Amino acid sequence: MPIDESLVGRSGPAVRRSWTADDAMLYAISVGAGQINPLSELAFTTENTCGHEQLVLPTFANVALGVELPLPDDVDMTKMLHAEQAFELAGTLATSGAVNSRCEIAGVYDKGSGALVETVTTAHDDAGSLAATLRTSVFFRGYGGFGGDRGPSSSWELPTRAPDHVVIYATRSDQALLYRLTGDRNPLHTDPSFSSRGGFERPILHGMCTYGYTGRALLHTAADSDPKRFRSMSGRFTKPIVPGETLTVSIWVDGETARFRTTDSAGNAVIDRGRALIG
Repeated sequence: MPIDESLVGRSGPAVRRSWTADDAMLYAISVGAGQINPLSELAFTTENTCGHEQLVLPTFANVALGVELPLPDDVDMTKMLHAEQAFELAGTLATSGAVNSRCEIAGVYDKGSGALVETVTTAHDDAGSLAATLRTSVFFRGYGGFGGDRGPSSSWELPTRAPDHVVIYATRSDQALLYRLTGDRNPLHTDPSFSSRGGFERPILHGMCTYGYTGRALLHTAADSDPKRFRSMSGRFTKPIVPGETLTVSIWVDGETARFRTTDSAGNAVIDRGRALIG
């Protein structure tokens, strides 16, 4: 089945998604919480520390509430790259819980060298209230040229002033092995033969792991480490990194909006056009 506009409106079934306090802590550790200083983020990495009620990283919503994209079975997944990710929370995530999530393809765009597929996942609690909305865009190399719309353009601009916050995180050489335990078992991130078929010399780090590191930087600087203030986040993946590289998150705060860019050790953007809403 080709990737073109005929996929718009295609949806998967409603899926029951649940998570535990252990899942939330594993996720926090997998995106670097406590990595530099094990005592610095105990609210997110432990459940029984005196004076610290367990909290959940906002970016965990993408893992806890997300479901598989409703893509055709015959699509070559070695050609897929995560292009953009956004989420909006209706409230803070509980340390354990359950939702019903459904994903629908909202747009398919012809980028020439490939096809961009946009999906929207909505997660509702058992009372029917919206818990979160996730927006995901994936790029399939070699699937473009079908004559479709190129899609909307973004109005995001890089601020000309110095960033208000700069956070530097070093990822671990085994970071992908740890992050995959949160549920993303794509062999692109661990299997050299699979990643080589995708055009990479070695397995790359999950883009959502880099996204999680970036979310931590935003939470601790722009939101004073308070998940209740963290409402939404979006960003475009522009370049993969390999486990062990250093990430630098530059953040510009303007009222309740924070713009950000994450770069690798060479200064190349790996997450660009970032925006977060902080209450």
